[in-house]
Amino acid sequence: MSDRMNNGKGKPRPSAGDDPALSRRLRDLDRKLDEHRSAAPAETEERPKQGTALAMRLSADFIAGVVLGAALGWGFDRLFGTSPWGLAGFLLLGFAAGILAVMRSAGVMKAGPSGPDDIGDRI
Repeated sequence: MSDRMNNGKGKPRPSAGDDPALSRRLRDLDRKLDEHRSAAPAETEERPKQGTALAMRLSADFIAGVVLGAALGWGFDRLFGTSPWGLAGFLLLGFAAGILAVMRSAGVMKAGPSGPDDIGDRI
């Protein structure tokens, strides 16, 4: 089949040579598309960088919470001789703190304490 017949509905598509008004409209459309494409790459290049930066920040927040909890638990065990309970407890607290930090960074939760005006949000 020729591309004149292939418009997705089986009906013949008119070529630009058949109608001068159609060829003018096609040239105008091509010009507008070229203008749009030349402006678009500057905007689309920033989006993956922002998404990657957010992903790196969220993972760093979570890992920092777990590592800090493990380090505090290990130090607690060494100081008081409660091995392995301090490490296990603080590791769980670090995990919870990491999840909380990720939720705050992602915007799921508010970053600071609620004031008296935020009573409706807590109900």
